[in-house]
Amino acid sequence: MSQVTSAQERISRRAVDKFAQRREQLAGSALQALAELGYARTSLREIAQKSDFSHGVLHYYFADKVELLTYSVRKFEDVCVTRYDDVVAEATSAEELKQGFGAAMAATLRADAAMHRLWYDLRNQSLFEESFRTDVLDIDGQRQAMVWRVIQRYAEFTGQPPRVTPEVAYAAFDGLFQQALLQRLAGRDGAADRLAADVADLLPRLA
Repeated sequence: MSQVTSAQERISRRAVDKFAQRREQLAGSALQALAELGYARTSLREIAQKSDFSHGVLHYYFADKVELLTYSVRKFEDVCVTRYDDVVAEATSAEELKQGFGAAMAATLRADAAMHRLWYDLRNQSLFEESFRTDVLDIDGQRQAMVWRVIQRYAEFTGQPPRVTPEVAYAAFDGLFQQALLQRLAGRDGAADRLAADVADLLPRLA
């Protein structure tokens, strides 16, 4: 390989890395606007007005609102999954895992309610817009796998096999979380604390 070719490849890699970094930066800024307004009430132009970037810049890095939204939600979900994986890795007993999982779900409800609302908005939109479905199913699969890792770890602690399938386990915890999210958005006190208690109570029933 010549020195010229090698230099061109390095330049090309840097350009790709810079493009990816810029997309991530834009997505982080856009998430706030999307979480505040929801999918149906936003356009790229409106997102730009609520961020530090122009409409033209957003459109250069993302083909449309669909691409921006799915990219942004994926980035957020990547962070969420690691929170529960930390609980699984650090737990030393079934009781500690049970309490830690409930506490982690309550913490993300308190800190990221708007972001979770955006995820459920995206999932609902996928019922009507085919362009969302592949991404939504993929993200749903990641969330289900995360819950199942908790179930499996709890089963290892107790020495008993899980009592449900991964699909049922995910549906149960997701249902609890979505109900708690609605209560928190409605301003009802104690939604996060009730979620933590409900999750801790549900885990032994499933695992």
